[in-house]
Amino acid sequence: MQLFSNNLFADAKTTYENSFYVIFGVPFDGTTSFKAGARDAPSMIRAASYNFETYLPYYDLDMSEILSHDMGDLRCDCLPDLVTKQVADAVSRVQKDGKIPLMIGGEHSVTIGAVRTLAPTWYVVCDAHLDLQEEFRGSFYNHDCVTTRVSETVKNIILIGPRSGTHDEFDTARKKYYLYTTDVVQERGISSILDEVGDMIGNETVYLSIDADAIDCCMTPGLGTPEPFGLTPTDIRTVVRRLASKNVVGFDYVEVLPNDAGQTTIVAAHIIREFIAGHHAAHHR
Repeated sequence: MQLFSNNLFADAKTTYENSFYVIFGVPFDGTTSFKAGARDAPSMIRAASYNFETYLPYYDLDMSEILSHDMGDLRCDCLPDLVTKQVADAVSRVQKDGKIPLMIGGEHSVTIGAVRTLAPTWYVVCDAHLDLQEEFRGSFYNHDCVTTRVSETVKNIILIGPRSGTHDEFDTARKKYYLYTTDVVQERGISSILDEVGDMIGNETVYLSIDADAIDCCMTPGLGTPEPFGLTPTDIRTVVRRLASKNVVGFDYVEVLPNDAGQTTIVAAHIIREFIAGHHAAHHR
């Protein structure tokens, strides 16, 4: 009988050696440009994960059946380029051991190291922002440069939910990548877009990144760079449910600022569970 609680993700009780899924947090927000505090998200999202029943009726699956492990948090360095290297090293270990890394941010810059290590054929990101700056505030590893840095590793990039960026960023996104703004999602419906996205990806490898601010800030206000008129939590859940069945080599949920009444951390914890359950149902059941 378990008599004491811990600060690890709920039901991630499998040993590292026996696990399929490895969770770790990256409590870093050193380049945050508006509201700081995303460094507190990994622990708060873990705490929120204990709110849920272990059974997921959509999958007819109990989380206790899934072999997942939580390594805890990286002890982050101060500079974003150094954190990128730390993340890359951690993901490299997980990859070499044949497991799927699930990263909890922290700000979005933490994604760069994971993608560099995993080198997927496709990168799919749900985000309010394009993050296509070459550098921002003196850093090439600023959270506003994530897509640019990722594009140095991955050429096939799908952007779902952007509604903020410079004219040049949108011009680049339209010319070089697959761009589905929030307006497009609302006009076409998320299922129609995911039909198209799924056909493009096929069986090739993909990294899926969820930036919390993809969701309308009026629904989940705990955000460092909030934007209204965004996607819904149900949209994000649909993205994760549909893409978890693909050949996903890595997943992250980033940019939660746990300063609201708990809405944003609850959604984050649920979406992480949805990915684990969906991937397990498709690949390990």
